[in-house]
Amino acid sequence: MKKQLILMLTCVLFAGVVFAQKNDVVNIKGQILTADGKPAPGVGISIKNTAYSCFTSTDGNFIIKSPAGSSILVVNAGIKNESLEIPFEAYADKTLSPISINEKLHQLNEVVVTGQFSPQSVKNSVYNVRSISAEKVRLRGATNIQQILNTEFGFRFSNDLTLGTADVEMMGMTGRNIKILLDGVPVVDRSDARESLNQIDINTVERIEVVEGPISVVYGTDALAGVINIITKKPGLSRFGITAKIQEETAGNEYSALSGKGIHNKNLSATWQHKGWFGMAGFSNNEFGGWNLLPKTAFIADVNAVGNQWKPKDQYLGNVKVGYRNNQLNLWYRLDGMKEDIDTRYGINPNNYIGKLQTYTTHRYNNQLHGEYRFNAKMQITGVAGYTDLQRKTTTVLHDYANNTERPSTDAGEQDLAKFNTFFFRSTFQYNIAQKISVQPGIEYNREGGSGARIKGTPVINDYAFFISAEYKPFSGVNIRPGLRFIKNSVYDAQTVVPSLNTKFALAKDFDLRLAYARGFRAPALRELYYDFFDASHSIMGNENLKAESSNSFDGSLAWAGIKTQDLQFRSLLAGFYNLFFDRIDYGIDSENSTITTLININKYKTAGVSLDNTFIYKTLQVNLGVSYIGRYNKLSADNPGLEVPQFSWTPEFFSTLIYTVPKVDGSVSIFFKHTGARPSYQLQNGDVASAKLVKVGGFNWTDVMFNKNIYKHLTLNAGIKNLFDVTQLNNTGISSGGAHSSGGGSVPYSYGRSYVVGLTFNWNK
Repeated sequence: MKKQLILMLTCVLFAGVVFAQKNDVVNIKGQILTADGKPAPGVGISIKNTAYSCFTSTDGNFIIKSPAGSSILVVNAGIKNESLEIPFEAYADKTLSPISINEKLHQLNEVVVTGQFSPQSVKNSVYNVRSISAEKVRLRGATNIQQILNTEFGFRFSNDLTLGTADVEMMGMTGRNIKILLDGVPVVDRSDARESLNQIDINTVERIEVVEGPISVVYGTDALAGVINIITKKPGLSRFGITAKIQEETAGNEYSALSGKGIHNKNLSATWQHKGWFGMAGFSNNEFGGWNLLPKTAFIADVNAVGNQWKPKDQYLGNVKVGYRNNQLNLWYRLDGMKEDIDTRYGINPNNYIGKLQTYTTHRYNNQLHGEYRFNAKMQITGVAGYTDLQRKTTTVLHDYANNTERPSTDAGEQDLAKFNTFFFRSTFQYNIAQKISVQPGIEYNREGGSGARIKGTPVINDYAFFISAEYKPFSGVNIRPGLRFIKNSVYDAQTVVPSLNTKFALAKDFDLRLAYARGFRAPALRELYYDFFDASHSIMGNENLKAESSNSFDGSLAWAGIKTQDLQFRSLLAGFYNLFFDRIDYGIDSENSTITTLININKYKTAGVSLDNTFIYKTLQVNLGVSYIGRYNKLSADNPGLEVPQFSWTPEFFSTLIYTVPKVDGSVSIFFKHTGARPSYQLQNGDVASAKLVKVGGFNWTDVMFNKNIYKHLTLNAGIKNLFDVTQLNNTGISSGGAHSSGGGSVPYSYGRSYVVGLTFNWNK
């Protein structure tokens, strides 16, 4: 591991030699503001008659190199692609006065980074990237990322009350097929569920970018359904900054002030920057007191009679980010640490007054080191390395309430420590060969290791990849991006080559057509190959002979932005996808022992869908309105051709977001709504092939209403209602609710009910 860390530092610190600067080149700082006084993100900045250029960050700030002396700053923004030229005298560390442009915030194109050669606008990207902005994240009053994605179309969540965790679904595929990235670095999970989404400090999130469909050429394994890239905050121009936040929320009608019942979120963070150097640090505590729980002294019969019990959860999260940046170099390190405790109560045995108490404790440490160096307008190189240490401990004690003593439980699976560690390195080189063509080759290395009582030995998986893609623009308005990824894996027979082809055509000034094909793949995870789980109610065994999943995926979209004026804007996006998966990994019965559940490769699986997303903006009112229709494959239709079972089962979604800013009161009101239709599927009754039955998990309506107001120069108040329609459980007519921890059919737990929230944020900058 020492050699790997040395390699990481050597490769990512390649830019360290460039700190020495020429005497005739200086750094210039500034900020761009919109006509409505908001920071202008993603605006192109350049120095006239030079190769120096950059984009403004999400807070409108920029740092750019310039020749010393008289220069002209060119600001490229506007709905008519007009530019603004500003003469100035350049000298070392000069800070320009804030620059205002004629456009309002809603008229600027969002800038995205996921899957791109370099940051660029959503309109120019060959990928259909959905960006959840910093403003939307702030207005939600969310305590975790699940609450942000819950009303986004195409997303659906499931909750495992046995383990106290949640999983996400996208494009009809479960979490194991979704790549979760934190600043472009893969996030590690110990199980199939993407529980890591709720183990990231929401107070550090700047925005979230979502790419639907596989981009395995760029990001490798797990990206079959798509990528969720969580991008953290960056320092602004202020020398110092302090933010403190406290937010209180009920869990249904249960609440105790500051601690105990309900949800309690506290955060303190600070930033500093000077002459290109910057530092950030933060600490958060998220406490969830559980819901619908009986007291610890309740008898077993009473505990078992109460369903839909949500376990108490306590999280401590800390982060540090330090680095140096100028117009050519951006070098930074980030550390995220987390401790999470989830408590379980099993009730008291009335015969001996002994009760079982269980705690799941997770420790997670994510390290990231990023480096980016721009040689000139044509060439740049990037490197990123990450090391993650994840441990999950299960502790079970038997508490004797008669004499108030405890002893460890000796039952199978009730004392366990599972350890996972990963090392990740990635480097890319971008070269603009000519005005019409650019290339991006890259290398990637992943190492995954694990150990524990339930893991066979101390397995290690090494994955090596070389990838290359190019963007070719033969004509104005045409962009063609082919790509290839070459793979070598140490433990399974990986696909040798993974191809992709993305295209974008400007059919007219306001019409953009995107068409894409991608070959996706998902490597068997360490937990699927080597993880065995046997206790009183589970018999699950890993399978070392699993094959990698693969897919052929096709998607297309048509974007129209025909209305764009000073006060009015309307744009619409029609998109569709079709995915055909091979060797999909799923749970099945062991061929040699019918009492054991194992993981197997099934023949094939399909998903398909279509969506329409409309955005309407008029002055201070913004409305998103859309619909999606997602189909999941009915495997019975292929296995039993004689059955009258359709190939797909379809689920509709209707979604809407309304954000109304009221300048007179310096506040806003936001409404987030999504209707998720019933999910149909077909199941056999008692294994009888002729008895296929239509079953459904019920639909539901989810609505959050939030109010935000600046009540003082440094204070912001937010308050509102989440889950307005009090959704708690979904009706399920199936035999089993599915999953390794399924408890059978009946209702499916979804939430702890309607909650009321109020929070106060203090923000000071100097």
